[in-house]
Amino acid sequence: MTTAKPQTTDDAQKRMVSELALRADTCRAQGRYDESEALFRRALDLAEHVFDDDSELLSLLNNFAVLYKYSGQFDEAERMYRRALQIAEDRFGERHAIVATIYHNLGGLEHARGNYTAGEPLARRSVEIRRALLGEDHLDVATDMAALAGILDGLGKYNESEPVYHRVLEIFEREFGPENYEIAINLNNLAAVYAAQGKLEEADHMYCRALAIKRKLLGVNHPDVAVTLNNLALLAKRRGEMTRATVMYERALVIFERALQPTHPRLITCRANYDKLRRALARSAASKNI
Repeated sequence: MTTAKPQTTDDAQKRMVSELALRADTCRAQGRYDESEALFRRALDLAEHVFDDDSELLSLLNNFAVLYKYSGQFDEAERMYRRALQIAEDRFGERHAIVATIYHNLGGLEHARGNYTAGEPLARRSVEIRRALLGEDHLDVATDMAALAGILDGLGKYNESEPVYHRVLEIFEREFGPENYEIAINLNNLAAVYAAQGKLEEADHMYCRALAIKRKLLGVNHPDVAVTLNNLALLAKRRGEMTRATVMYERALVIFERALQPTHPRLITCRANYDKLRRALARSAASKNI
């Protein structure tokens, strides 16, 4: 008969790190960013005391950085990602899946900052590493391609990004079926490409598909739902559908104001877009009364 190995204090603390990190990820996914940050900070502070190998911090650093990106704290996000990248390259070398993931996320951070020129080589590096490891048709390669396509959009390289999105959606729908969060994100982004090219009807269709999937998966009050509402409002305004645009902006603002800090770029942008629409409507009404 064997007896169970006694649990050490370190074992209990490592389990606590995992539990805190899981709760932090859950809060982030639910849009509860302040709670998520506090939990991640507790987890990281504890982890740095109980883990002997820095590589055990990688997942925590990466996920904390994702939270900082979502909450608009971009400098803090970069600091976490860069620390994780240094650990990963030292531990695993420069052509490893974890390294590709961090390059992917650094590219995404530059995309969020609007610094597309800086983001492009980071995104291309993630695709290069992952493609060499996994081949052309792998799901993880498609995820990296989608991130690269978003950056190409920011640079105005629509002729390159559009076929990439179609290929990404083909792989995602093969793997996940028609209703998946990543599919919604890429439909949203493909819609933006169509809108930039003046294909407004196609853009509207893609945005509406993205919105329906996000609402089903995330609930109607999630910040990601508001992102697509804001995009639909912009498109509706371009199409002259002012009442529809107003409704979309107002719904988006209610969600953003509930979930985000007042200084978050998405909230600021949405409010500015709504104010611009209201001024345009006021000018139109004034001219009719002259």
